[in-house]
Amino acid sequence: MPDLRTWLEEVGKIGQLMTVENVHWDLELSTLTEIINERSKTRPAIMFDRIKAHPQGYRIAANLVSSVGRLALTLGMKAGLSDMDFVQAWREQVKKITPIPAETVRTGSLFENVKQGKDIDVLKFPVPRWHELDGGRYIGTDDLVITRDPEEGWVNVGTYRVMVHGPARLGLHMSPGKHGRVHRDKYHARGKPLPIAVSFDHHPINFVVASTDVPNRVNEYDYAGGILGKPLQVVKGPLTGLPIPADAEIAIEGEVAVDDVMPEGPFGEWTGYYASNQPAVPVIQIKALYFRNDPILCGFPLLKPSAGDNIHFSLMRSSLIWNTLDEAGVPDVKGVWAHPSGGRFLTVVSIKQRYPGHARQAGMIASQCRTGAYLGRYVVVVDDDVDITNSEEFLWALSSRSDPAESIEILRRAWSGPLDPRIARDRVGHSSRAVIDATRPYEWQDKFPKVSGASRELKDKVASDWRAFLDQKVGGK
Repeated sequence: MPDLRTWLEEVGKIGQLMTVENVHWDLELSTLTEIINERSKTRPAIMFDRIKAHPQGYRIAANLVSSVGRLALTLGMKAGLSDMDFVQAWREQVKKITPIPAETVRTGSLFENVKQGKDIDVLKFPVPRWHELDGGRYIGTDDLVITRDPEEGWVNVGTYRVMVHGPARLGLHMSPGKHGRVHRDKYHARGKPLPIAVSFDHHPINFVVASTDVPNRVNEYDYAGGILGKPLQVVKGPLTGLPIPADAEIAIEGEVAVDDVMPEGPFGEWTGYYASNQPAVPVIQIKALYFRNDPILCGFPLLKPSAGDNIHFSLMRSSLIWNTLDEAGVPDVKGVWAHPSGGRFLTVVSIKQRYPGHARQAGMIASQCRTGAYLGRYVVVVDDDVDITNSEEFLWALSSRSDPAESIEILRRAWSGPLDPRIARDRVGHSSRAVIDATRPYEWQDKFPKVSGASRELKDKVASDWRAFLDQKVGGK
């Protein structure tokens, strides 16, 4: 099974790994990542080494799956896919995934170093302060939080943010309804501490799966194995018995006691805003710390959505929403795009209209299906002549084909959460949705003014005829 280091070698071979030395963990590292993303079209994976105030070899890897090329590499897909090519390919591939149970091995490179008791100190690693107003240093942004249901025995692997309170104490933020939170609440209802393991660095397939939607009651390790076509290797945590990636770079085992709480947050979240400054959040008391020689701490900076570091969320969500529309019987869906700059708040659906109400049907289902419902805001439905990955085209269609009085449907008391920046604190849990029909009105679409630009067929022909000139003088597409 390839590990994080093997994956980084592959990324280096395709020219998408940047090495940066002598950066400071306190804001400089994350700010430099943001600047690189703003200026680079490829948003390279970044390896930070020789981090100030820490030994050489104690590294941080960031921006790992912030490009379609590296996401495709992670999922075993072919190279050279455009955004919409990826969405199309992944929605077909996901239908064929058969989970492969993880293989439990006796030991792994994770146990090259083992610390317990007073020897535990997570601040020996260059844990960043990611944003200026963060409540502290966050070791868990690209993590796997591993818990077991005390009633049914199934294991959940989720990505939740983890803040450092001290050498052996970590704050764990889990939103209501998430499986890890459900497990914690079940243990605490019995008056028992939650046994927990957390991996902070691993092959990116783990993070991609843990941070997206997988079928209910399917273990994330098994699902990742199904994607790769071979089982992931895990070790049983010596203290908890929970499965931890055998080749993880850094991991801990511990427990979350019933009444052990501390203030947590705020933290700069994927919304592009600080969120969840809470006075009492349960704490992980670390019982054991494991790490490889020259460990790599993975980080997901969570910049403003426009910085593009969350592109993998958009690509995966687009595929899953599209599949849901197909499964619901909505015909002639030509594309779905969970817009990166919108975070989870904006989804665009392209259809070829077949009957009155077709656009409303597609929009309503996209807004309320499992993948689209949580923390949504706007769903816009456009005709199939619009390139929905092109913001200029999408905004043109929205502006010219919708009428505010006739084109917008409002849904109230829809599923929201504590990270929604627009919802007042006393209303957390619910928000509204706008489904916007930006298609040509079905009843008179044949009489709608014709588009004045060159048709797609004509443009493709001329581009083909002039390909050599365009590639040389303008650049290929």
